[in-house]
Order: sequence, then C-alpha cells, then structure tokens
Amino acid sequence: MTTTAEAPARPTASAPHRRTLARPRPEGAAAALVVFALLGASIWAFSDLRLNLATIVDGFGNAADFAARTLPLDFPPIGELLGLAGQTLAIVVCATLVASLISVPVAVLAARNTTLGGAGRFGARVVIVVARAVPDVVLAIVFFRMFGFGGLTGVLAMGLHSVGMIGKLYADAIEQVDEGPRTAIRAAGGTRLQQLVSGVLPQVLPSFVATSLHRLDINLRVSVVLGFVGVGGLGQAIADSLRTLDYQRGMALASVVFLLCVLVEIVSGSIRQALLGVREERPGGVLAALTGRKPGVRVPLQRSAGLVSGDSGSYRNEHSRPSISPQWTAARLRRTGYWLLTALIVAASIWGADISFAQFERAITNFGPTLALFWPPETGGILGELLGELLVTVQIALAATLIGAVLALPIGALAAANVAPSPAVAKFFRGVVLAVRGVPELVLAIVFVVITGLGAVAGAFALGVGSVGLLGKLVADSLEEVDRGREQALRATGANRLQVFFAATVPQAAPAFVAHVLYQLDTNLRSATLLGLVGAGGIGYYLLNASRVLEFGVVTTVLLLTFAVVMLVELLALWLRKVLHA
Repeated sequence: MTTTAEAPARPTASAPHRRTLARPRPEGAAAALVVFALLGASIWAFSDLRLNLATIVDGFGNAADFAARTLPLDFPPIGELLGLAGQTLAIVVCATLVASLISVPVAVLAARNTTLGGAGRFGARVVIVVARAVPDVVLAIVFFRMFGFGGLTGVLAMGLHSVGMIGKLYADAIEQVDEGPRTAIRAAGGTRLQQLVSGVLPQVLPSFVATSLHRLDINLRVSVVLGFVGVGGLGQAIADSLRTLDYQRGMALASVVFLLCVLVEIVSGSIRQALLGVREERPGGVLAALTGRKPGVRVPLQRSAGLVSGDSGSYRNEHSRPSISPQWTAARLRRTGYWLLTALIVAASIWGADISFAQFERAITNFGPTLALFWPPETGGILGELLGELLVTVQIALAATLIGAVLALPIGALAAANVAPSPAVAKFFRGVVLAVRGVPELVLAIVFVVITGLGAVAGAFALGVGSVGLLGKLVADSLEEVDRGREQALRATGANRLQVFFAATVPQAAPAFVAHVLYQLDTNLRSATLLGLVGAGGIGYYLLNASRVLEFGVVTTVLLLTFAVVMLVELLALWLRKVLHA
C-alpha cells in the first residue's frame, strides 16, 4: 500500500493572496529617512559640542561661587518692583492684544473655508510664516531705531512676531468649525460678513481666547530677552544688573519673572474656564495643545445667535412670546464680570505701557532713513564667520531638542493620567512641567553660562532643560488622548502596566511625538539665536554686538541667514506632519 504526502494547497485565482501589512509608501519611507537623519544630526551636534555630565559636575564649584555671590537676593523697594512688574505686564498684554487683533483678519483670509480666494489665502499664509521666522529681537532693534525708548518698541516687536503663531492657530481653528450654522445662515440670505460673525466666530471664540492667553505666557518670558535691547520693564532691569555684575539684584528680579510666569499660567487656565463657560479638554496634537481644544471637538454655539443652535428654549410656540435673550443667570453674570475685568486690564495696560503716540510721528519721519541703515546686508569678510556661527546655532538647537526629548518623554509619561502609577504622581509631574515652563530660557542660559562658561555648551543645556516645559506637556497630553479601548483590551489579557504602555499607548501616540519634537526644534532654533545675547554661543552674540556698534548691515545679514534656516525647518516640519497624518 503506497501512501502519498499531501501537497500544500496552492493559491488559485479565486483565492487571492492577502497582505498582512500595508504596502510601504515612498512618502513614508522618505519621512522615516528624514526623521532618522535629524536624529543622527542631533547626536552629532551633541557629540561635537562635547556635552556631558562631567561638564556640569566640574562646574559645581562655579555654581557654588555663583550662589554665594547671588544670595541673599536683593529685591528693589516694593514701589519700584511693582512699577517694573506693572510695566512688563502692560507691555506684554498690549503686545498680545495687538497680535490678536491683527491675527483675526489674517486668519480669516488664511483659512480654507473663509478665504476670499487662492491669492488671498497664499498671501495670508506668507504673512504668518514670515512673522514666525523673523526673531522678535531683530524687530525690537529695528523699532528701537524708529521709536526710541518706550513701551511701543516692545509692543510692536512682540506683537508682530506673535502674529506668526496666533494667526496660524486661529486659521486652523476656523478650518475645524462645524459648517452647519454657516450654511444655514447662507441659505437664509445672510451675507459673507453675517456668516462669519454669527456662524463662525461663536464657535472659535473659545480657541481664540485660549490661544491668546497661551501667547501671553510666552510673551512674558520673551520680554526678558527684549530687555537686553532696550525694552523697559523687568527685562531691562535684569540686563542692567547683569552688566554691572550685580547678581543679587539680577537674580532677585529673575525670580519675580518666574513667579509672574507661573501665576499667569495658573490664572489663564482659570480664566479659560470661567470666562468662556466651557470645560477645557486635553489636546491631542501641537495645534490642540496650544489652543486648549481637541481636534474635531465642536464647541457649542452661543445661544444668543438663536439660529440652528438646537436651543429649544429659545423658541416657544407661536402663541407665546419668544425669548429675545438668555436669562441673567449666575454663570452669565460671572462671565460678564470677567469680560469687564478683561476690558479694565486692557485699558490699564495701554496706560501703563507708556505708549506715546507722538512717537508715531517720529517713526513716519525716520522710516526711510531707518530702513536705509539696514540695507544692503553686510557680505564682506564677516560672512564666513557668520555662517560658522549659524552652524553653531543649529547645533545648539539640535542638541537641545535631543536633550529635551530624552528628558520630556519620561516626565511627560509620568504626568499623563493614564500612564502614571497614581493620580498624585501625575499631578506632581504636571507641577514639575509647569515649574520648568515658568523659568525663561534666558535665565537658564545665564545660570549655565556661570556653571559651564561662555559658549554653546551653556546654550544647549539651557534650551534642553527649558524644552522639558512645553515638550513634557505636549507628550503628556498626547498620551492621555490615545484610544483607551486598546489599553483595556490588553489589560483584559493579563498584560501588566509596562506591556500596555509599550504595546498600546506608545504606538498610538508616536506620530504626535514626532510632530511635537519637530515643533520644539523649530522653537529652539529661534531661541538659540536669542541666547547668544548673554554669551550662550551662536550667532546671537554677533547680532547684539552689531546693534550696539551700529553695524546694521550685519543685523540684516544675521536676519536673512536665520530666516532661511527657520523657513527650511518650517517647510520640512510641515511636510513631515502631512506625511505622518496621511
């Protein structure tokens, strides 16, 4: 009896081969190569700058000596301190207000669903990108030549630069609105302006306010940097103290800035909830992290519009008298009170910023001669030296982003409610992130310059530690926004906490991690330019010296070089985010 082995079944035409994995896309492969190239460049920058813990350990002696020269802190008289703090807050509030007002029409033109045409949208997007790419310290140098001393220089410098961030986030928020109300208004014969005011703005108002409050916090830290180029307030007082080696007074004022930053961060969160009457949601991406909204979450329409709002109480039957406006409930009275308080703060800030409208007349007279000072750019023998310092600036940004990512990933994970071992641990690390965010990068740079000496090492460590604040928050928010169903499914199979984290949580949040790191790299690149003002290496040192000796052609050259690098990183990040979310 002969037996034959069964031959394996062969696929037939009726049973096509099924793929278990998706076919790799060329764009995905290219994106992976770019990400690994950036990682390799960051490691190279870290190694080439010779960053290591031994440098920090060796600098402990310098740190102890610096602490001895700093303590006890020397605070100015309370009246002078309140005056400086008030002037700083006034300038910051006015700058944020200017940026918010300019950003509204820019965002309307830049948003795909409200733009007037392709040319208008392109022009608005160019304005947003250029505003982000031009450092605010360069704008401050230009405006200082036009307006002289006073708060107007800081207001315009921070305000115009802030349009880059606020305008982008405003436009993205407009593109995410529910089109139903706007369509209904258009069907009822409403004009384009009526559609915008009644159908779009009520939905995006919470995002607009949240974005402006976040930018207010950023501008408060930036004001310290602008103090080194003549903008008044706490920043200028810190700069004057450090120039005279009065570390007791300088660090005392820096501690006041830290307390103000933390206070503004806490108060802004409370205002977002009380003023808007909506509960903040944990964000799930770069945009949402900065606006305080989840992508795709629709904010309920304001019932005062009364149109397609779903408010059955706004309309009675035809035999009853309709309700013209909502009742004055305790919540509405509270929100109205906050709006009035906001108006009073803005009015007081305009007065306290010491803005002299007579300076506009001087600016108009000096506009042409001032611009002539900055053109043409300096392209002589210093160009090669500037290119070398620009490379150092890029190295600082890359190394700092690597340090920030390595530190922020575990801290952000422990700050996430669904990852931390207990709610108490999550709250503790949220507090750590908040505390780090409150310290201006320039203050960190000063501390690391004292510890490690002048140069790029101090700048890289300062930016790396400073990155933990924003990057840690973004990481924690992204981890909290993953699909909890996958985590629960793994737990049901007996997986432990670590297995759930690496098998379910991290894979879902990985694309957001990449986007967050790219955003931080973009931020660090601009910040690395500014830290050179205090000797933390890079091209910023040449920028400050050029402005002091009135070599404005060098200032223009530094601006153009920085602008080109920032634009390159911006376009690269935009392409990578598009590929990762495709």
